Amino acid sequence: MTEMKHRENISKVIEFLGMFMPSTLVKRIVCILMISVGVTVEETSKISGFCEKTVKSIEKKLRSNEVDTLFVISGGGRKSPLADFETAIIDEINRNAYFTKQQIADMIFEKHGVRVTPQAVGKLLKKRELSC
Repeated sequence: MTEMKHRENISKVIEFLGMFMPSTLVKRIVCILMISVGVTVEETSKISGFCEKTVKSIEKKLRSNEVDTLFVISGGGRKSPLADFETAIIDEINRNAYFTKQQIADMIFEKHGVRVTPQAVGKLLKKRELSC
C-alpha cells in the first residue's frame, strides 16, 4: 500500500472517530498509535495534524508512562473576566431587581470595575441557569 493510501485511510479513521469524540482527542489517539508503531515524529505530525513540538510532547509522555494525562481534554481558552467575582455578581442579581442584561453589565462595571457586554452577562446567566 502506498504512503498516500495510508494517509487517506488514517484521515478517514480520524474523520470517523471525530463523530464520537473531540478532534483533539482523536488526533492524540492517532498520534499515540503512530508513535507506538515507530512512525517518525515528522510523519506523525503530517498525518495527525499536530505540530512536531506537540508530537514530541506526546512521545515524551508515553516514554515516561504518563499516558493517562493524554486523555484529558481541558477547557483551554482564556479565563472569564467575571470568574473571580462570579458568586458576588449572582448574589447581587438575586438580591436586587435587574430587568435587562445591560443593567447587570452596568452593575458589574460599577461594583467591580470590569466592562462586560450584555452577551457575556447572558452567558453567565445561562451558566448559572438564571434569566433576566
